[in-house]
Amino acid sequence: MAKPPRPPAYRRPEFMEGREARGLRIMAEYLEPLHRFQAEGVEDTIVFMGSARTPDPETGAEGVMAGYYAAARLLAERLTAWSLALGDERRFVVCTGGGPGIMEAANRGAADAGGRSIGLEISIPVEDFENPHLTPELAFRFHYFFMRKFWFSYLAKAVIVFPGGFGTLDELFELLTLIQTGKIRKRLPIVLFGTDYWDEVVNFEALVRHGTISPGDPDLVFRTNSVDAAFDHITAELGAHALPHPGATL
Repeated sequence: MAKPPRPPAYRRPEFMEGREARGLRIMAEYLEPLHRFQAEGVEDTIVFMGSARTPDPETGAEGVMAGYYAAARLLAERLTAWSLALGDERRFVVCTGGGPGIMEAANRGAADAGGRSIGLEISIPVEDFENPHLTPELAFRFHYFFMRKFWFSYLAKAVIVFPGGFGTLDELFELLTLIQTGKIRKRLPIVLFGTDYWDEVVNFEALVRHGTISPGDPDLVFRTNSVDAAFDHITAELGAHALPHPGATL
């Protein structure tokens, strides 16, 4: 009896999941999202970053961190409503890491306004990572952190960073490095929301004083505690620089 034909390499899990196929897996995390974003007509995003540990005040949580959840939800709702009023539901889609905390709050706010939102999840050993407010067609799951960060930056036209830990700091400083070194050439406003937190955790003035960044580098971020101020800053920046130039560019 003849043996069944051996499947081609791309259908063999022992090859596709091995070290030799790492380049193919990396390319898949570029090409598959690219295909879906093009199919959904998504070209511009507003990225929300922040801690997955931020509690939802509706669960009874109180304090400053619960306030950040409420602020992220309201800001995402207002920005989504503003974007929808432009007449194109594919412009300036809220994008998060797809998890709980600030990410959930932003996806939830976009849904509150009747808009779509994106979740760029990462495969880590945490159960129930995906929050329930994502648009299913725009929910992605990545293995490689660097490919996930590529998609955060590639489509972004604005970034709002709420208080967060190692992951949030990593994402923030990579973006600032790319802007500072000219690798991101587009105008990319970055809002740091929560001035008390950021003034304590990141001392930009000390970096200037020690000569490790330039005196103008702290101006790469806009710091505020106000949803109104963040909304006004972002919509003004998008109206002046992004609305005339749709599409993904670095």
